[in-house]
Amino acid sequence: MPTKEAPINHLQNYLPPLTFDAVAQYLHNHKIHLTVTKHRKTILGDYRHRTGFNNHRISVNGNLNHYSFLITLLHEIAHLLNFEQFGNKVNAHGREWKIIYGGLLKQFLEQKVFPADIENELLYSLKNPAASSCAEDGLVRVLRKYDIKNNGYKLVEEIAINGLFKLEDGKIYRREEKQRKRYRCIDIKTGKVYLFSPVFEVEEVLKD
Repeated sequence: MPTKEAPINHLQNYLPPLTFDAVAQYLHNHKIHLTVTKHRKTILGDYRHRTGFNNHRISVNGNLNHYSFLITLLHEIAHLLNFEQFGNKVNAHGREWKIIYGGLLKQFLEQKVFPADIENELLYSLKNPAASSCAEDGLVRVLRKYDIKNNGYKLVEEIAINGLFKLEDGKIYRREEKQRKRYRCIDIKTGKVYLFSPVFEVEEVLKD
């Protein structure tokens, strides 16, 4: 996966206004090696704890909007703080991590760096932060409003019933009815049934 280092003075290009100093302090105090990566479909960020003389390593996708980038970075910093305090003795997304992550979010919420709609979703998520950064459906929908629009791409829930969509691997699916929290979708080539999250982004295939 191609990557590029994020010089500390360039980091503010990825962050919302008025957040750089606080973020830079975390990176400095905890000796974090931050890498900005190109688009990764399956993950938004990643944390690897330090070994020996190596620094903690965090990577975040560089194509995220400023608010998604900050939230993802805080998610990974919470993993770092959780590891420093508890090592491998607790679950990666257990109670301890949720308390730490919630505290980080609260710090930035108090600074009013998020728009009202994102702030409301984050306040709701503080009750039980998701295991995957930006994973709550409501938060994903709100954050997507601040993305650079990618023409032809929609959320699965935005594809019409019996409409077609394509994934990056070229496979084409037909969207059917919602089953509980996910949508039943049919692989056009194999006929196999798959369940997709309503907020999974796909490329719409228009019928002739």
